[in-house]
Amino acid sequence: MAEKQTILGRIAQLTKANVNALLDRAEDPEKMLDQMVRDYTNSIAEAEDAVAVTIGNLRLAEADHAEDVAAAAEWGAKAVAASTKADQLRTAGNAVDADRFDNLAKIALGKQLQFEKEAKDAEPMIASQTEVVAKLKDGLVLMKSKLDDLRSKRDELVARAKSAQAQAQVQGAISSINVLDPTTEVARFEEKVRREEAKVAGQAEIAASSLDAQFEELEDVGETLEIEARLAALKAGGAPAQIQDSAPPQLGA
Repeated sequence: MAEKQTILGRIAQLTKANVNALLDRAEDPEKMLDQMVRDYTNSIAEAEDAVAVTIGNLRLAEADHAEDVAAAAEWGAKAVAASTKADQLRTAGNAVDADRFDNLAKIALGKQLQFEKEAKDAEPMIASQTEVVAKLKDGLVLMKSKLDDLRSKRDELVARAKSAQAQAQVQGAISSINVLDPTTEVARFEEKVRREEAKVAGQAEIAASSLDAQFEELEDVGETLEIEARLAALKAGGAPAQIQDSAPPQLGA
């Protein structure tokens, strides 16, 4: 009975285990769940062996009880037969043989009482073992259900952990991109190119301004020559020459 109580205690302890509370205290929940799955699997295997032994003992006890009941019935039938024979012999005037068969009936009745007592004494134990076996079977069902829950919890936790790890990696990559934003470098290079383009445009504008200034100087020289020519004509007593539309003087003419 002590062994049965131990089995029931272990089953009750395992089926009542608060997995969530244990996980909250665990440093590595995944490893703890793996260990719990192994422990549960081993405990279920051991419990199944113990329950099988208990059931086997119960079936033996039931078989012995059935044999005792059958034996009691058989000896009862022999007692009836012997008593009937004794009555027949006594009616026939054979008292000696009648007494002998009555003694056989008594022996048979003693055997009947013995087997009835053994059967009756075994009945409370059989009833108790039957109840224990029922509890053990229910406990095994609960343990197996708990094991399935543990495995599901373990798979769910591993999947969540991997998902969280992947999200952390993505967030880390995003953070790195924010810290070292390549678009910032592109914008900086673009600004540099714009400054170079502006510089080139400024140089071109300076060059164009210098060229315009040179042509303006040519126009000023032509006008001065015209004034000098007219002054010379006045001094010579002639009429000043009329300004005629003409193309500006060409360099080297």
